This record gives sequence, C-alpha cells and structure tokens, in this order.
Amino acid sequence: MKERGQSHAGQPSVDERYTQWKSLVPVLYDWLANHNLVWPSLSCRWGPQMHQATYKNSQRLYLSEQTDGTVPNTLVIATCEVVKPRVAAAEHISQFNEEARSPFVKKFKTIIHPGEVNRIRELPQNSKIVATHTDGPDVLIWDVDTQPNRQATLGAANSRPDLVLTGHKDNAEFALAMSPSAPFVLSGGKDKCVLLWSIQDHISAATEPSSAKASKTPSSAHGERIPKIPSIGPRGVYKGHKDTVEDVQFCPSNAQEFCSVGDDSSLILWDARNGNEPVIKVEKAHNADLHCVDWNPHDENLILTGYADYCVWKRVQQANCSPQQFLEANIHVLCMHRTFLIKVSLLLVHMQWCPDKASVFGSAAEDSYLNVWDYEKVGKNVGKKTPPGLFFQHAGHRDKVVDFHWNSFDPWTIVSVSDDGESTGGGGTLQIWRMSDLIYRPEDEVLAELERFRAHILSCQNK
Repeated sequence: MKERGQSHAGQPSVDERYTQWKSLVPVLYDWLANHNLVWPSLSCRWGPQMHQATYKNSQRLYLSEQTDGTVPNTLVIATCEVVKPRVAAAEHISQFNEEARSPFVKKFKTIIHPGEVNRIRELPQNSKIVATHTDGPDVLIWDVDTQPNRQATLGAANSRPDLVLTGHKDNAEFALAMSPSAPFVLSGGKDKCVLLWSIQDHISAATEPSSAKASKTPSSAHGERIPKIPSIGPRGVYKGHKDTVEDVQFCPSNAQEFCSVGDDSSLILWDARNGNEPVIKVEKAHNADLHCVDWNPHDENLILTGYADYCVWKRVQQANCSPQQFLEANIHVLCMHRTFLIKVSLLLVHMQWCPDKASVFGSAAEDSYLNVWDYEKVGKNVGKKTPPGLFFQHAGHRDKVVDFHWNSFDPWTIVSVSDDGESTGGGGTLQIWRMSDLIYRPEDEVLAELERFRAHILSCQNK
C-alpha cells in the first residue's frame, strides 16, 4: 500500500492527490458514481441494457468478489442506473462518501463461483451469456438469466455452470475473449497454448442421440440424480508461444482470426482457416513480458499491445509480404505510466480501445491512474508536460486499477474497479464515470459553445 500521508520529492501524497482530484470532479466529469465494495473485485464488465428512461438507463453490470475464505467467491450480477449526459448536477456528483454504497448500483443476483473469478467476458451476440476464468484450466460458461440466485454463506455448494470448456493442460487464469462476430471463445494459459471453442458445438452435441453421449449421472446425498455439467473440447489448439499466454483477442469481424501475447514478449496473429501455426509472429514486440492486447473495432488493421508502455501496430494488407512488412511496428509508442512517488515504469493491468472513436483507448496500471489516450494527438502537444497522446487522466482510485470497461450503450461511459480497500474501509472501489464532453469534442465545437455560454452570461448581467 502506498504511503498515503507522505509526499516524495516534492510530489503530493496519495491523499493530497485524491483531494485535489475530488475538488475538480464538477469540472472534469459529466457524471460520476462511487461505490464501496464489500470484497475486492478482479473484473468488471457491462451487460445488456435493460430499460431506457428520460434521464437514465438501466443496465446489467457483472462483477467478481474475491473473498478471504470465510464466504465463497462469487460472480455478481448488479443493476446499474446510468445517468444520461448533461443531466447530473455538478454539486451532486462531487458529494459522495467513499465508504458508502452508491444508490446507482444494486446487487441483483449472486452466483457462487468455483474458485476465484479472474476474468469475466460477455458474449456480444447475447450478453446474458458470460464466460469466466478461474484459478484452474477450464473456462466456465454461465447463463446469468437462468442461474438461481444464491446466498454466499460458508459451506454453500458452488453454483453449477451451464457449460465447461476443457482442453488446457495447465491453469488458464487471465487470457479470455469472446468473438463479436460468432459464438466463439478464446483462451490462453500457462500451458503456452491458445484454445478456440465454439459454443455452437455444445448445441450440436445436445441434439445428438442420447446413446452417443451416455454417461453415469451422479447422485446427491439425498439420492437425487444430479445432471452432469455438459462440457466440450476445443476446435483448435494453437502452439507458438514459449511462455504463459497473458491475453488474447478476436478480430472484430472474423471469429477465425485472432491474436495473442504472452510472457515470451511475443505478439502472434492466428487464422484458424490456415491450420494451427502462427500466421505472423513478432518475437520481441516489447522488451519484457506482454500483458495486454486489443484489436481496434473501427480499424481492423490496428492492434494495441502493452506492458509498461504501449504500442499501436498496423497490419499492412499486401500479398507475399514479409513479417516485417505485415506489421508496421511502433506507429506510436506512447509514454509509460509513471508513479509520482518513485520514478519507475509500472505494469499495465488492462487496455481497451474506445468504442466511440477509432484513435482513442484507455489504459490502467499499478499507479492507480486510468489514462485515456488518442494516438492521433501524438506530436500535437509538443513542449507540454503531458505525455504524447494523453488527454485525460482519471485519478479517482487510490490504489491499483485492476479492470475497466467502456460502455457500448452509453458513449464515453466507463466502469472501473480498484484494489484500494485499505483506503476506503471496504473491499475496494467501483466507479462509473463519464468525462465532460468539452474534453473530447472537436476544439472548434467546444469554443463555439463556450462563446455562446459567455454571451448568455453577459446578456443576463445586462438585464
């Protein structure tokens, strides 16, 4: 934990920095909700939008709860009220109690999860279906609508997943993705492999004659027959990494194309139609382990990778091109996350392209900041103290930001979660926020609006 009460080399302490940030909330944000968690959360994801109203929308939110063993680990389905742009009053969003639960976030259902929930990913074709990575080799699939609501009490039996994806030979804890174009699931693990499944294979298997899939059905302590949890193996096993696979991502328009990064510093592109060998492999994409990768949903030729720095790669569509020509490296290598307390680079935890603008992405790291970048701005703020491309820094967390997710239904709205329970007297902090549109809109639009506002103020003063 950071030394909250002390500064270092003239820099503000964590508490001082947070106090300064909170004083600027009415200026920087269109809306912000702060929610103190009971237990730490390792993953947060937006689910389907449920209802739309005049001033706010209702949407599902998926969270994990990592407990201390006195109660089981859980997958939580919450209902979140997302306030629409330019609705919330400035004084309202800045007046929150760090140790309180937000009225905008309410727990809807609890699933008792077998082991820790390290990653949650929703199926884009049906976001009521989610996949989870735990501290084991299997990927678990859940239909959150049909799963019963459980009470997380000591000794309670685990909830039963609707499907288990098997095939990893060692633990697969973090690398997980679901395709936007088909019901495909991608995973990577400590066995150095990338595995690809199709949920359709489970549906096909379910229609086979019962004799083809006959198996013994276990019984409960009361003699009741317990249905066996269905499972399927992978469609493909892809070997090319020399160390743990840390992250995977699908091509936005084609479930047969995907990429992976790992502790061997490699970025690999795969095409399931071309067999199990890499289509292209960049041996040293960075100078250290690679933790994050994301594929741009607007421009499929752009891939983002990160460790303690970021690199935007461009895929060059040319026939018979060499590996060096296929990926133009270092279109933009953006500045490292740095802590103000110690002058060293810190590990990236998560990165994601913005669904609302092709050149924008967010990044979270161990320095407690969630940074928003625009690679088109690189070179346009020369001479300023701001790192190239950085145009917004969310400083509302007081320890490592472990996960965040852009909202595809409400533009420029982000949910983020941090492991700062020691500061808040709880299990960590969940924040849902939207920066002011004056920050990301075109400069000429913003200046024109501010000029109209100034003219309005002056006209009111003259009355």
